[in-house]
Amino acid sequence: MDQMRVGIIVMELQIMPIILNHQLREQIARDPAIFPVTFFQNELAELPNYTGPLHWHPDFEIATALSGVLDFQIGRQHIVLKAGDSIFVNENVLHGIRQLSGDVPDPMPNIVFSETVIAPESSVIYQKYIRPIAYCDTLPYIVFTKKNGWHSEVNRLVGDICRQMQEKDQCYEMAVQRALSRIFEYIISNFVDLPKSETTRIQSNAQIRLQKMLSYIYEHYSEAVRLEDIARAAHISRSEAGRCFNTYMGCSPVDALIQYRLQIAHGLLRDATLTLQEISDSCGFHSVNYFSRQFRQIYGCTPSQARVLGK
Repeated sequence: MDQMRVGIIVMELQIMPIILNHQLREQIARDPAIFPVTFFQNELAELPNYTGPLHWHPDFEIATALSGVLDFQIGRQHIVLKAGDSIFVNENVLHGIRQLSGDVPDPMPNIVFSETVIAPESSVIYQKYIRPIAYCDTLPYIVFTKKNGWHSEVNRLVGDICRQMQEKDQCYEMAVQRALSRIFEYIISNFVDLPKSETTRIQSNAQIRLQKMLSYIYEHYSEAVRLEDIARAAHISRSEAGRCFNTYMGCSPVDALIQYRLQIAHGLLRDATLTLQEISDSCGFHSVNYFSRQFRQIYGCTPSQARVLGK
């Protein structure tokens, strides 16, 4: 097996999380030549049961429910988005998504962007209008409902950003920057009245532990990982690791490991040059039969069937 080739394919499929410091913040270097805004769409169609795993990143995120009802998990909270609603997720906040209604996956346009697209950290604009939001521990998210005054204008701006990112007409970057700046102007102007979420020290510590353990899983999933290894990543006992995963994810640490392995394997099936044995080995299963059984439980078909059907 060409391990290097499989590794390159896996890296293309992964959106790796960031290991956070004690303040739940991490500064990362960016290439100034790259426009720091990414647009996603139709991701739910690629996920089992239209459910995305918990993840986090050092960027802001805005997602929209277009046609169905979505359950957005933010930390331990569950927020229901109806068609036409959008949600703003703050930096480094643990979050996941699940579609609650409809047989067809919601397109769920999604914008992930760096704070620097609006203004550099050394600027007055950043210090006055971006930092108060980014560093507000009681503002993990904001919901913009379909029919609610200034929320409607924010949703219109979000839709315009999505269109600009899809079409990429001349000067689209400037149009996107203007729209994001306008959204932050609305947020900061209504900052005092926004609902806040108090997070206890226990909840904060539990989230940090979970992120450390998930980071270990995402980095070592291809290896022989034991429950002890996952717990050790957060310097806690196996029982405490189990409680942490059950509270936030409703499953055991080992189940979370298997789900992530299957997610990577599902993406690798798109490459017809890789055999099922190669995919099984590279995802840490080391048994095609076991891999196939686990895959069928989650996706409702075998890996071979999924490859043929293009699922």
